[in-house]
Amino acid sequence: MTRYCLTVTCPSRRGIVAAISAYLAGKGCNIVDSSQFDDGDTGRFFMRVSFVPETGAGLDDLAQGFAGPARAFGMDHAFHDEARKTKVVIMVSRFGHCLNDLLYRWRIGALPIDIVAVISNHMDYQKVVVNHDVPFHLIKVTRDNKPGAEAQLMQVVEDSGAELIVLARYMQVLSDDLCRRMSGRIINIHHSFLPSFKGANPYRQAYERGVKLIGATSHYVTADLDEGPIIEQDTVRVTHAQSAEDYVSLGRDVESQVLARAIHAHIHRRVFLNGNKTVVFPASPGSFASEKMG
Repeated sequence: MTRYCLTVTCPSRRGIVAAISAYLAGKGCNIVDSSQFDDGDTGRFFMRVSFVPETGAGLDDLAQGFAGPARAFGMDHAFHDEARKTKVVIMVSRFGHCLNDLLYRWRIGALPIDIVAVISNHMDYQKVVVNHDVPFHLIKVTRDNKPGAEAQLMQVVEDSGAELIVLARYMQVLSDDLCRRMSGRIINIHHSFLPSFKGANPYRQAYERGVKLIGATSHYVTADLDEGPIIEQDTVRVTHAQSAEDYVSLGRDVESQVLARAIHAHIHRRVFLNGNKTVVFPASPGSFASEKMG
């Protein structure tokens, strides 16, 4: 069954929901899921509506006819085909737990994306990637060649038609220019010890300080390193009886889960940028996301 969704962001005012519902009903569409949020601090309204076009209305027709309501309420909006898979480029360095997790979820259908390329500055995971029939690109990065390396990266993105870049523990800092160019389209993952434990071996530092919670944060990438709008976070408890190696193992698990959930929310159009924050609508009960992602 064909299923579309409409995403809307606009200044808050009375009548938005009524206008959207009336428009979709008039086009023969049945709403099957709807989420909305009115931010009193920013005066912005956010809405995601999932619906079935029961009389065969197409995306182009729906988009063209919606111009009037959109203009009346000052909406930023888009119609999406929920069956269409987002094209994704994954970037990785020498920690492969997130990459391997994403490849597995993708292969079993738990993460409905189209992985069009994997880029790395090392060869460690070339064989793993190629064995999944995914193109692998080695782009080495040094202080002297960084502009050229980023030009190669963007060439891969443009040639593949990628709509999202995922930094699956990619340990190179992207330039401000690239971050601005791909604003809202680069997702990163890191441990949640920042800013307490920086640099090498943060889990060892946490172990030595007797940390009791290990966490991970996934966020959109901005020019402010590791400070972009947060999409997803989680934690796991540790005790004095566990070793530094246990910290690392548990940390890798929570990083992988948090990154996958962040990507899942993004590709299903459930994440809305709201200044330095995000609005993230939950997946509906019984949905594919709830059953597969856990």
